[in-house]
Amino acid sequence: MNPLRQVSDKIVPLSALKRICATWAEAKLSVIFTNGVYDIVHRGHITLLAEAAAFGDKLILGINSDSSVRTLGKGPDRPINKQEDRAFVMAAMNMVDLVVIFDEQTPYELIRILQPDVLVKGGDYSPDQLNSLAKDYIVGSDLQRAAGRKTVVIPIVDGYSTTALVNKLAHGQD
Repeated sequence: MNPLRQVSDKIVPLSALKRICATWAEAKLSVIFTNGVYDIVHRGHITLLAEAAAFGDKLILGINSDSSVRTLGKGPDRPINKQEDRAFVMAAMNMVDLVVIFDEQTPYELIRILQPDVLVKGGDYSPDQLNSLAKDYIVGSDLQRAAGRKTVVIPIVDGYSTTALVNKLAHGQD
């Protein structure tokens, strides 16, 4: 099969995602979900995805749509890359099994529909917050807790953020 086609096939609409997840559930495969903008991919992103993938069998990545990114206050020039391009780059990652683009400001509804076995989010919380307070601030953690499913916080990699990269390119700032 054509490698570019394989990457494109990993980007799915919600209707297909639900069907695929049902097949995975029948096969007793665990599903991990994480989300983000993934505008300019850096080491922090890859670390998060690699660590997230280790929590189960299949990793689904939710990507904020272009209109969703504009509501997040990331700046007037964001996103830099269009949603289709961001999704394509992330789908090319071997640890990512599927990518879905969502329009809402948060992935709450997506998490409610998917019901992942593990919800993973990156966060810059102190070690004592990782298993308590931090999870209360993660969108969808209430759904996970109510269903007895797991929420995991992976510490961010210090010194890596898209906003810092954009500032550095625009202003020579670190």
